[in-house]
Amino acid sequence: MRSVPAMAAITALLLGPAAPAQAAPAPGEAGDPPSDSWKRRTSLLVMPQRPRQNNVVRILAHCPTAANHALIGSTAFRLKGSARLYREVGLGLSDRGLGRRSVAISYYAPLGHHVVHMTCVKVTIDKRTRVSHRKVISRYALPLQVRRFRIGQFF
Repeated sequence: MRSVPAMAAITALLLGPAAPAQAAPAPGEAGDPPSDSWKRRTSLLVMPQRPRQNNVVRILAHCPTAANHALIGSTAFRLKGSARLYREVGLGLSDRGLGRRSVAISYYAPLGHHVVHMTCVKVTIDKRTRVSHRKVISRYALPLQVRRFRIGQFF
């Protein structure tokens, strides 16, 4: 059996000299995203992703910090007895662009695949004339599947 230094010498001959260890790059160097890149991202999360009829879903939204309001709409949010097929709900955002809201899925919501659309907007109001102006900042869409109501989900 050979000694450890002899094995290291044979390995060095076969593989060549070992590459020097590189230090970890410092934060902010090229290749790293800027530290405030999350402020410009748009994201949407609907939980659960496969709700049943007569359930309540929780909506978590993040818009760029330039936006102060979000409009979230889908055909899955229809109200009972309403002739409208598509319903939009408003969502106020914090200074960091975060917002959350609960929305009910009706017992009469159509089954199957739906799309949840989110539009982040900047709303400004002229206090003298009370006219509001809306500027679209970003948009996002997310799939949602509505399943059949089951009474067994409560037992």
